[in-house]
Amino acid sequence: MIKHLFSALFLILSGLSLSLPFGLAASESKDPVSIVKETATNILHSLNANRAAYTADPEQLRVVVRKDLLPLLDQDYTARLILGKASRAATAEQITAFSEAMVTVLINRYSDGLLSFHSSDQMEVLPLKGDNTDKVTRVRTRIKLDNGGFAPVDYAFRKTADGWKAFDVTVEGISYVITFRNQIGPRVEADGIDKVTADILAGTLVIKDEA
Repeated sequence: MIKHLFSALFLILSGLSLSLPFGLAASESKDPVSIVKETATNILHSLNANRAAYTADPEQLRVVVRKDLLPLLDQDYTARLILGKASRAATAEQITAFSEAMVTVLINRYSDGLLSFHSSDQMEVLPLKGDNTDKVTRVRTRIKLDNGGFAPVDYAFRKTADGWKAFDVTVEGISYVITFRNQIGPRVEADGIDKVTADILAGTLVIKDEA
């Protein structure tokens, strides 16, 4: 289930610079709901046009996802949320290295899941609900699964000096930030952030797909 979560996240975010005529600059003036609505369908056109090439060589898709995804994520903010209190003693360089390691894991693990999306009918963007501010605005969607059911997927955005940035995704009540914090927090306390970052990149610290 979590694999579909992050595939859905990439479906929305990695298409922004492909689908908007002026790339990131065009997205900076748009609100989170508009960003999600406008890109959910457009990215599928790019995927469908290159599906054979991406299937034959998944690394091509990872390169595209990395190029288009990173400018739209609040990487360091997300890293600090995952690290929790451990981030207070970390240097800016350590935070950046950790966030890069986390992004590499996500891209390598989940970008191939984009190939399972074939129709814009698989995603429905719901109206905004509840209190939404510049600090946190949640865009609610639901993803149609292969069995005919639906999985609720919420994207958390916050407004920064560079426009709206995504920092968390919650699927069926399971937050990406909380899931990773619960697993990584104890390791950081025991081994330190540098060792954990190195272990993530080396693949010796395997992050599970559940809280």
